[in-house]
Amino acid sequence: MYACDKPGQQKDVTYADSGFIQDYSVKYPFDGDGVRLLRVRADRDGKVQLLASDGLKHLSEGRFLHPGSVVTDNTYRFMSAKTIVDMVLCQGEFVYLDQQVVFSNAWSGRLFVEHQLAEPTAFAANDAQEFLVTDGSALHFIRNGAVLWKGQIPGKGIVQLVNHPEDRTRFFLLAPDAVYRFITTTNALEKIYGGDGLMSFDVDARHNQLVVGTSDGYFRCDPEQGKVVGEIEKKLPWTEITAVKVIDGDPWFGTPKGAFVIKQDSSIAYYAGERWLPGDQVVDVAIGPDSSVLLLTDSGLGVIHFTAMTLHEKAMYYEQQVRERHIRNGFNATLVGMQNGDLSTGYLGDSDNDGLWTSLYLAAEAFRYATTGEQQALDHCMESLDAMARLYDINPVAGFPARSFERRGMGDTRDVLSDPERWQLAEQPDWFWKATTSSDEAIGHIFAFGVVAELVDHQETREKAIQLIDTLMGHIVKHNLYLVDYDGQPTTWGRWNPEYVNAFPTNVGDRKLNASNIIGMLQTAYYFTEKPLYRETAFDLMENHGYLENLLRPMEEIGKAPDGADDWSQMLSSAWNHSDDEMYFAGYWGLYRYAFNDTLKAKYGIAIRDHWEAERPEKEGAWNIFTAITGADDIDLDEAVWYLKEYPLDLVQWKVTNSHRKDIEPLAPNFRGQTIAEVLPPDELKISRHNANRFTLDGGNNGAAENSAGDTWLFPYWMGRYLGVIGAPVSE
Repeated sequence: MYACDKPGQQKDVTYADSGFIQDYSVKYPFDGDGVRLLRVRADRDGKVQLLASDGLKHLSEGRFLHPGSVVTDNTYRFMSAKTIVDMVLCQGEFVYLDQQVVFSNAWSGRLFVEHQLAEPTAFAANDAQEFLVTDGSALHFIRNGAVLWKGQIPGKGIVQLVNHPEDRTRFFLLAPDAVYRFITTTNALEKIYGGDGLMSFDVDARHNQLVVGTSDGYFRCDPEQGKVVGEIEKKLPWTEITAVKVIDGDPWFGTPKGAFVIKQDSSIAYYAGERWLPGDQVVDVAIGPDSSVLLLTDSGLGVIHFTAMTLHEKAMYYEQQVRERHIRNGFNATLVGMQNGDLSTGYLGDSDNDGLWTSLYLAAEAFRYATTGEQQALDHCMESLDAMARLYDINPVAGFPARSFERRGMGDTRDVLSDPERWQLAEQPDWFWKATTSSDEAIGHIFAFGVVAELVDHQETREKAIQLIDTLMGHIVKHNLYLVDYDGQPTTWGRWNPEYVNAFPTNVGDRKLNASNIIGMLQTAYYFTEKPLYRETAFDLMENHGYLENLLRPMEEIGKAPDGADDWSQMLSSAWNHSDDEMYFAGYWGLYRYAFNDTLKAKYGIAIRDHWEAERPEKEGAWNIFTAITGADDIDLDEAVWYLKEYPLDLVQWKVTNSHRKDIEPLAPNFRGQTIAEVLPPDELKISRHNANRFTLDGGNNGAAENSAGDTWLFPYWMGRYLGVIGAPVSE
């Protein structure tokens, strides 16, 4: 009786997991005490070298989530005697400009040419070992080991020189007010563009154009005639361009507020904040080893790596992340108390919602086991289900789930913990338990227990899940649809009684939410226990107290309480509550899959899809995938996959800022809390759970915690695998 049919899936609504490119950063902070970082390059062997105001640097250690450092490069110890002012690549080798010469340690050190400039500032090279050197106004062209030509640029001074990567006879020069071209075959120097606020540029060989960054946007320029191609582009994350580099046909831009790349499909990927960079003031951009991109900032180097992986491979990385750092007594926990993102400094914190976050992880592992049959997934299910079960037996109230439990630690009184009103001494030695359990905990428990009872083909585990369903729902029904705490009083949020629920105006979300949740919970309890009491209670609520009408109420009718409503209603309806969204969807599993009859199931399906329509702008992967329980023919599968792909591998709670961006379209304040017209990718937002508003532009916690992937990512992925909207990895 326990197995429900999967939604029928068509081949064209299943994502074929053939792989994608995942980006992540390895950071190398630098604290130079007044030393400025100027340039970064990687040679043909993959060695990364940095030029600073006090000499050459290179990288020490460093791997994903474990930053390295920028240190003095003593590889060639006599280089410390040189005063190097610029560094370029020639034939993939490092070449240096100092006050007297252009030289290199490559080619047996044979390259050593006097440039004849007193105060050189910059130079460029082509693969013929020809060099164009400047002091800001004078120009010297070097060929065959000698200065072949000398010239002069009037005006404000040259700030950058580049060579055309596919035509070594053409050099281009950038001044704040002009672009020049130098032809090596004729020694012809020509001004091809005049303007203001020019800051950096590069050659886009694919389109045979110059990409010119300015103090307010960028433009493209024809390198032959100097004509501007199109309009100056200002719809960018930030418009003050400090560095430009075209890499594999895509222009990268450094700014004082991070870096971004404009891809071939015109989409923008923004790299800012400590998830990606040691600092946001980008001074140089370069091609790195193994298809990486080097983003040099005033505070160090960020190396953006790109690796091919499938969603399944990403899932396996996250599975390991959870097991290594996020299991606390079987709970799915957050690593907190970290210092600036250092994983070694954190500890596993308890939460008011330990039961909820663990419910989502437990469901994820149950979906995984039902999909793959892996013993490891079953082991994880059993461990977390045991932690959930202890929530019920660690406190003295029959059928009441604690929020969490924790060791007593330093003593045996409640005040040693941060929340003495919630924490209670357990009869079991050495433990506290956390009281005041809320409705989001209850619905999370019933959801996860139902998934385990239905899908995990392991008798002991299944029976344990069913017993827990009956335990919790028995308590709720016995106490007149309330969660009653150790003090004999209902908890603040554990209330599903009609006297409470129907006291809300019809457009206050809690009236719809609580009705939807309790019917789903009662249906789940009846489905697995077959106890008539649960069915009778549910039908009494629907037929005699309007709960069916409540839960079917369209989302467009939900809003602020009307004038004159009580203060509680006003408070609860001041804005859209995204925690409510999580509670709704967790409840939809039992509401839809365990419906008492097909007539009700059809009505429930309409309500679920109505809610999904309201959620679509957020492109929330979990809710898109969850809606597939009603049939996946027209869910936003592309957006769900986009969400899973774009979610960052780095789940540290770094501070993120987007409100300054000039490529977003702000909206007027609204009930939904939608701040901009189009939601940003997950890896450009702060790390948050599914109960957060994905239109929140700024936030984070300065690297003080790392979230678990158990609820944030593994839950929607494995649910999608079970429901058939995400396929197994495709063998190449």
